[in-house]
Amino acid sequence: MNEKLNVCLLNDSFPPQIDGVATAVLNYANIIQHELGNATVVTPAYPGAEDDYDFPVVRYSSLATEKQIGYRAGYPFSASKLEAMKNSMFDIIHSHCPFASTVFARNLKEKSGAPLIMTYHTKFNEDIKRVIDNPLLEKQITKFVVQNISVCDEVWTVSRGAGENLRSIGYEGNYIIMPNGVDFPRGRASQEDADALRAEYGIPLDMPLFLFVGRLFWYKGFRVILDALKYITESGADYRMLIVGDGEDAPDIKAEAERLGIIDKIIFAGAINDRNELRVYYTSANLFVFPSVYDTNGIVVREAAACGLPSLLVKGSCAAEDFTNYQNAILTENDAFAVSKELLHAVKHLDFLKDMGEHAMNDVYLSWEDAVKNAFNRYNVVLQNYKQGITQSRETKTQEILYSSVSGITDSIQKVRSITASAKRLTIKTSKTITHALSSNITKKDKDK
Repeated sequence: MNEKLNVCLLNDSFPPQIDGVATAVLNYANIIQHELGNATVVTPAYPGAEDDYDFPVVRYSSLATEKQIGYRAGYPFSASKLEAMKNSMFDIIHSHCPFASTVFARNLKEKSGAPLIMTYHTKFNEDIKRVIDNPLLEKQITKFVVQNISVCDEVWTVSRGAGENLRSIGYEGNYIIMPNGVDFPRGRASQEDADALRAEYGIPLDMPLFLFVGRLFWYKGFRVILDALKYITESGADYRMLIVGDGEDAPDIKAEAERLGIIDKIIFAGAINDRNELRVYYTSANLFVFPSVYDTNGIVVREAAACGLPSLLVKGSCAAEDFTNYQNAILTENDAFAVSKELLHAVKHLDFLKDMGEHAMNDVYLSWEDAVKNAFNRYNVVLQNYKQGITQSRETKTQEILYSSVSGITDSIQKVRSITASAKRLTIKTSKTITHALSSNITKKDKDK
């Protein structure tokens, strides 16, 4: 039996800021703290956060960059926080984001001597491309992210597709696949509650109901969803589409639905943070519609499966891994017309959808408890390997110089934060400064050879 370990978990987002990775870290922390050892979460400060958990949460300074990048950017060089944590006797440091969290984790590793694991959850190159409208700058930041990942002692990905994406952006080290779980029990919520939810929204019990759960960003496949719904509306099919979540693109998505003439078919429910209530939403629907090629694991797809709800997914996407077409999911091309054909077939075959949902529930379910226990078993392997000098870390002298440069730049940013009028201008200016520093140090290193 594995001995109890003291684990430090880091991520750039954490409740009250909710996304898939924040949910993963919350589950890791709860299960480790209650069953396996001790957990500490380290994350950027968030206004109004109330950290009433059974484990400690350490928050360091952050920048108000929600409008630019969707969440607060952490300032990972807090000397006071690092000094306070250096004697915490961590056995494992586990970062879940390659940006500020891994920078903080590297500093913490240097002070504590514990091995560092990095889990690659998301296609971060897509996030960078979305925020940075400058190919050269995008390339330099992506390079720094890869270098940040490469210095970790072991790298995990949440799916095969996530590993392929990591390779595509230049990572050359080894990695292992460590899937995420779901915190729903296997099984549907109360049918009485599901019927009551439909009644609340004025949806007849026999009306085909499609569901989306997640952050409202165009890259989640909303263009395909809306155009497909337009096609089936024009065909005369009656249905309702229930969209649960919120996000930066929500106003534009609603406006586009209105422009397409389908707004009366769509219900925007907003974000639902109560997990038991969310199970009712899954149980009330007939088909989960998730044509995203961005997500690397699709936790919401597995949540749907846990509730016996089948999903419509894009063939070859990470979310579609482990699913079989017409057995436990509908797999289609990433095309609005192709999706509309499947939706039209679905509204006429609701019993077929229910059968697929039963298969999904039985075929792909993985609880968070089992997922975290699998990870915890691997922690012990990483710890033993680290003690024997076996590590994936590929830190070079050049990377050390780059790392020091960014550290110095970030210290400078902290000094001017109070007099900077625009967080957006600060973000752009900082990014350009980082690019210049990275380029200068690479050139300097080359000259020193």
